[in-house]
Amino acid sequence: QVTTPLIVGDLILDPVAHQVRVGETAVELTRTEFELLVALALRPGQVLTRHDLVTEVWDTTWVGDERIVDVHIGNLRRKLGTDTRGRGFIDTVRGVGYRVGQP
Repeated sequence: QVTTPLIVGDLILDPVAHQVRVGETAVELTRTEFELLVALALRPGQVLTRHDLVTEVWDTTWVGDERIVDVHIGNLRRKLGTDTRGRGFIDTVRGVGYRVGQP
């Protein structure tokens, strides 16, 4: 259980208050979107596969399609927008998975 804010560039996540800000702007996320973003933000620069994210955010008994991650990543990208440099917060590493922050 994370109790301190996670900061990745302009992205600030407060796990205790369940709040996300991009700079000073609050961003409303669903529980699943928030947990997915926390999973990525806990490992800035590290690539997580769909399987890694499903196991961490949903659970190890998930029997659905792992592409559900892609849907939530798309929603997160729309809601978060871009940082001060005009870049998105979540990178796709083709054929591998997703990451936040630069390696």
